[in-house]
Amino acid sequence: MKTFLLRHGQTEYSTKYLVNGDPTVSVQLSEEGVRSCQRAWTVLPLHSMRTWVASGFPRAQQTALLLTGVPSAKLVVEPRLNELDYGEFEGGPFLDYGGWLDHHGAWQRPPGATESQREGIRRMLLGVEDCLNLPGPRLLIGHGLLLSVLFWHRDRSEGEAMPLFFPEAPCVQPLDVPDGVLSGWIAELLTDLEMEPRRDPEERSDAAI
Repeated sequence: MKTFLLRHGQTEYSTKYLVNGDPTVSVQLSEEGVRSCQRAWTVLPLHSMRTWVASGFPRAQQTALLLTGVPSAKLVVEPRLNELDYGEFEGGPFLDYGGWLDHHGAWQRPPGATESQREGIRRMLLGVEDCLNLPGPRLLIGHGLLLSVLFWHRDRSEGEAMPLFFPEAPCVQPLDVPDGVLSGWIAELLTDLEMEPRRDPEERSDAAI
């Protein structure tokens, strides 16, 4: 059995590299985001999906609706797939958040946020893990950070440590993974997080944003 995972369609926020980790802010798909969902019918076996899952964000659920093509299709909402809580950086440029992250490290919570980057990644991975108990094949629609982590893990080199900044995941580009393989990825990533040293927030990094 396979699980198909993808990032929601493009939004005006994503084209401007603005962060949105608050599901009460109604960020909708752009025209290109809508078109990309229509094109996805040519690359995704959508008719074979038994379970549809989306985060609690409007753009993820809008993507699911456009992909199903059936307004009444049952959609499982899994809040653990939600985008990262950016706290006081909400609605601002990613570069502002990235600069803070580079200075304070992945385990520190931004001002006003309920989680750190690594805590958010762990929460998302546990959400995906539980979704594997749902009837498959299944389609999970999440956000940039989750898909970036999974694409990075798929392509990582032997012994490569989890980075602070991940390559950006494309919108509506499916990542299809056999359930057994995906379960193994999640276990490996959770172990990485468990074993990762937590950097002193005063220790500066020269990593590029």
